[in-house]
Amino acid sequence: MALIKSISGIRGTIGGEVNTNLTPLDTVKFAAAYGMWLKQHSNKENLTVVVGRDARISGKMVSSLVCNTLVGLGINVTDIGLSTTPTVEVAVTLDNADGGIIITASHNPKQWNALKLLNEKGEFLNAKDGEEVLKIAEDDAFLFSEVDGLGAYRKKQGYINKHIKEVLALELVDIEAIKKANFKVVVDAVNSTGGIAIPALLERLGVECVELYCEPNGQFPHNPEPLKEHLTDISELVVKEKADFGIVVDPDVDRLALVNEDGSMFGEEYTLVACADYVLGKTKGNTVSNLSSSRALRDITEKHGGTYQASAVGEVNVVELMKASNAIIGGEGNGGIIYPDSHYGRDSLVGVALFLSHLATSKMSCKELRDSYPSYYMSKNKIELTPQINVDEILATMALNYKNEDVSTIDGVKVNFTSEWVHLRKSNTEPIIRIYTESTSQKSADALAVRFIKEIKNCIS
Repeated sequence: MALIKSISGIRGTIGGEVNTNLTPLDTVKFAAAYGMWLKQHSNKENLTVVVGRDARISGKMVSSLVCNTLVGLGINVTDIGLSTTPTVEVAVTLDNADGGIIITASHNPKQWNALKLLNEKGEFLNAKDGEEVLKIAEDDAFLFSEVDGLGAYRKKQGYINKHIKEVLALELVDIEAIKKANFKVVVDAVNSTGGIAIPALLERLGVECVELYCEPNGQFPHNPEPLKEHLTDISELVVKEKADFGIVVDPDVDRLALVNEDGSMFGEEYTLVACADYVLGKTKGNTVSNLSSSRALRDITEKHGGTYQASAVGEVNVVELMKASNAIIGGEGNGGIIYPDSHYGRDSLVGVALFLSHLATSKMSCKELRDSYPSYYMSKNKIELTPQINVDEILATMALNYKNEDVSTIDGVKVNFTSEWVHLRKSNTEPIIRIYTESTSQKSADALAVRFIKEIKNCIS
């Protein structure tokens, strides 16, 4: 069981001991810390926070605790209920709210939940603001309102439809071409809120949708992280249904993975590559992804005459570099698409609409489109952490061992070799060290990972 406090929010497993797991007391404490931070950074008398949640079993409980804590601080709450992470982000700006909280643990299994914290722009808090929230929580620096100063609570529906309307209004979403293509698509929404949002979007685009695990009951039928080993059911159904491709989203719908018409994986690293290829083909500009993302985005960006840059891992870091470099599209190689013409947040609805536009106008099949991109292969591994493991010391040793190579220490340690790379970093969301490698063949990527895992374990022992 675990409780992870980071600048992006609070994440943990439900139940257990206070300060060790995400208990009701921990939930209230961090919701209160966020509310106090909001009050300290605003000149407004009446503050409003939008709260939405994915379909996790614990979601309703956690949301109730969060909403009532904010009300107790004198903050108004707009509870939009079952939603997606990007929908809450969009709702903050649509309602001119002062912030937002998303109740979701994203790709983590069902025993996890989390509070993702947004500012008045509907974007994740930056490092400085996140640290302030953690400090308030640590100091128990709370001042709740008296009875006449309590905030107002209201439920409000329809935001997924508003979000879809925003997506359909994007200039590069070619609704006519998509409708003409007569696509048939299978959707695996892991029984969370993607089962509401993605089929509704596809219906508006004239796409036939075969639903798989689209009931938002929080009973995840497989590990919710959209990786190849978890997606055998949709792979088989895409072939059986003779669908054009498959769409997979995680529980909060900010990660998008695709399945080719033959049941093979398009590759979550290539979701962003394909969408960027389409956008860059229509609009000249730059791109950004994080250090753990494929080199393929760099290759595609340079093919279109743009400049690619890599940020530290974490959506807020990608967004900050996108703004600084005027990037027109970016995101993370885990299937997260950030398209500033919509908003600065990973958004699978935007990703689906852009990908469909690309596929419809390219006149290629999904597999043909994937095969048109540079072929890189990744190996994603992890080492479980124990309190005895000094991660910073291990990473410093690895950086020193490879000082004669092209090494980046922006986020953990990334070693760039001529035709491959390895990125070692402590996870922000789980008690693990992530070991990501990429090479020109799967065998080489796996071998590089095995080599570095062995070196890390030697450091531990």
